[in-house]
Amino acid sequence: MLSRALLGVVRGTWVLLSAAVLVAAGMAWATYQDVDTGVRRSLAVRADDVKSTSGMNVLVMGLTTRRDLDGGAPSDEVLAALHAGDVDRGGYNANTLILLHVPSDGSAAVALSLPRDNHVPLLGIVGGPQHGKVKEAYGRAKEAEERRLVLAEVRRDPADIEWLGREAGRRAQVETVGSSLGVPVDHIVEVSMVGFYRLAEALGGVEVCLNAATSDEYSGADFPAGRQHLTAAQAMAFVRQRHGLANADLDRVRRQQAFISAVMHRIRSQGVNALGPVAEVAKQHVVLSADWDILSMAQGTSGIRFHTLPLESDPTADAQPTLRAAVTAALTPPAATSGAATEPSPIPCVD
Repeated sequence: MLSRALLGVVRGTWVLLSAAVLVAAGMAWATYQDVDTGVRRSLAVRADDVKSTSGMNVLVMGLTTRRDLDGGAPSDEVLAALHAGDVDRGGYNANTLILLHVPSDGSAAVALSLPRDNHVPLLGIVGGPQHGKVKEAYGRAKEAEERRLVLAEVRRDPADIEWLGREAGRRAQVETVGSSLGVPVDHIVEVSMVGFYRLAEALGGVEVCLNAATSDEYSGADFPAGRQHLTAAQAMAFVRQRHGLANADLDRVRRQQAFISAVMHRIRSQGVNALGPVAEVAKQHVVLSADWDILSMAQGTSGIRFHTLPLESDPTADAQPTLRAAVTAALTPPAATSGAATEPSPIPCVD
């Protein structure tokens, strides 16, 4: 079902378990109702936006911010567990950007991972388009909108300013990604770094397997080789580590896919009870599009195909033409193959 597909796509660090919430929504009606009515809703995708005609496109965003949805800082204990510096480090970059295309004909969904450092025109920012890394649209738009609100001299609660700034950021990211990839964005899912940690905590950690022992002072990773159970803090380090790995970001992608596989294996073997209080945490840390019935995502797909879009290494170039061509190729259904597919290991060993 599509909720499982969404879990399979999430490449980024702190958005992984927001997808687990959608799995619960597809598996248990009571949980679905709880999440659907309690989660924060965004108007970043507008009613008059051009919509997909051959299915649904969902933009999954993972933010670097350590702050909550009202701009509040986490406790010192949580900051220490994140092992990611002080509360304002990282800004509001959308370091995880995944476009999930769900065809209307029931065929396999397609997950498009958009490398965060592609240079493109950044749209939706007060003052006009800017050029920069695709991940920066959110933070630049948020900052510009908050500056505009202050200059307007209208007294607002800080939490309102935070939300309005983030709404501008979400809108800018939707416009920027949609334009860069040449496809509409129909819905969004957003979660922050703290949100990921809290969701991992609600799950009680997860089991993974490493080919070799590894350590990294930047992420806080320090793991022996072999199969092992990770706490929430260790899970954060596991999916964040790229230093000390032979293939850096590519190895980090495999780590995150292995983490997702382990979560899905746990849900399949233990049922919805394996999720614990995930739905309650989602209501505090996950943002979904307004007027989006997330249960509809649990129906009608036959699996998922994964693609990582190219990275344009020249910072003076516009990556849009390369990205659009890659999206067209990725969304083209593959030719049918004979023989049964091999089922991957539910707890794959990775570097």
